[in-house]
Amino acid sequence: MSDDGMNIDDVEAGGAIRRRGRGFQNTGSNDAPTTADATYDRVETAQAKDADTRAARSVEGWIVLVTNVHEEATEEEVQDKFAEFGEIKNLHLNLDRRTGYVKGYALVEYETMAEAQAAIDGASGTQLLEQVIQCDYAFVRPPPSGPKKGRGPRGRSASPSRRR
Repeated sequence: MSDDGMNIDDVEAGGAIRRRGRGFQNTGSNDAPTTADATYDRVETAQAKDADTRAARSVEGWIVLVTNVHEEATEEEVQDKFAEFGEIKNLHLNLDRRTGYVKGYALVEYETMAEAQAAIDGASGTQLLEQVIQCDYAFVRPPPSGPKKGRGPRGRSASPSRRR
């Protein structure tokens, strides 16, 4: 049987309009390509707004990792240094159990990404107790992982074949 004999969707025969392809833009004629671009709604997300940075938000807020902190620094000194960039939500200054001195890093948490970015830009490269501190986000998104490149799948084992 031919395609014309089985076509029950012809408009002339009183049936429904024959629809083909993606989204059914083409109504009736099979040879006219569609030229209208489809428009889609977008949902604004925090990741879409912050696409230029790889920073990732923690559960509570944006955490800034401060490195090269002097071993005799106190929480008040670190708090004073980073309070000018925004309201500090949380501050961790880990101490070495054996010596009681600071381990050399601090975690400063801000509510918004703008405050955290201002702290990174403003405090990175400045001095805290005669040491130059460096700042960056504590959590970052991994780079996108695409398909793995390599030799491809092996059909058989890499072991040598048996001789008979």
